[in-house]
Amino acid sequence: MIGFVSRAFVIGIAGGTGSGKTTVTEAVINAAGPEHVALLPMDNYYKDNAHLPFEERLKQSYDHPDAFDLELYLSHIRQLVAGLPVEIPVYSFREYTRSQETILVKPAPVVVLEGILLLVDATLRAQMNLKVFVDTDADVRFIRRLQRDIVERGRTVESVIQQYLEQVRPMHLSFVEPSKRYADVIIPHGGHNEEALAMLTARVRSLVPSKVNHGGRS
Repeated sequence: MIGFVSRAFVIGIAGGTGSGKTTVTEAVINAAGPEHVALLPMDNYYKDNAHLPFEERLKQSYDHPDAFDLELYLSHIRQLVAGLPVEIPVYSFREYTRSQETILVKPAPVVVLEGILLLVDATLRAQMNLKVFVDTDADVRFIRRLQRDIVERGRTVESVIQQYLEQVRPMHLSFVEPSKRYADVIIPHGGHNEEALAMLTARVRSLVPSKVNHGGRS
């Protein structure tokens, strides 16, 4: 049958902080066409810590699986696959809690999940048709995180280093790195691996109608 796939194809893109997941995700979205993709970043599903004082929020580990509202995340994935729209939460990395806003995500032929701990939970892995792990050297990942957190999240150099040594690195070794074994595809060197991206995007293009199917020329 020519046209959209009858059931949404779910792609999970995992990897450590600063590994290049966003670059790979953007390549997938561009390959399919934004109108054909429903994006659910796992970072949006951090638990709501609004009930905690700000100083207490700072002490929480945000790189442990328990930091995420997995029940809500799974519910939204299943709704999208069933063809239903969802209102996803918005997380503030400056306030360390959810904002009052939500984002409407409409169902699409391709559902993209993205997050550091995406492949850790077996129930979550079971929702995915294709599991991708973006693998990048630790020093590169740290430098990228340092730059991002200072520029985008208003952190200090000292706070980023402290969080990396006390939480990010230990949790990466305990949870993120071991989850690589569950990936169907491992992309070394992140978004700079053009050959791997070319193969992945070719697979994605096969999931949506081509210009030929719309009566145009390829």
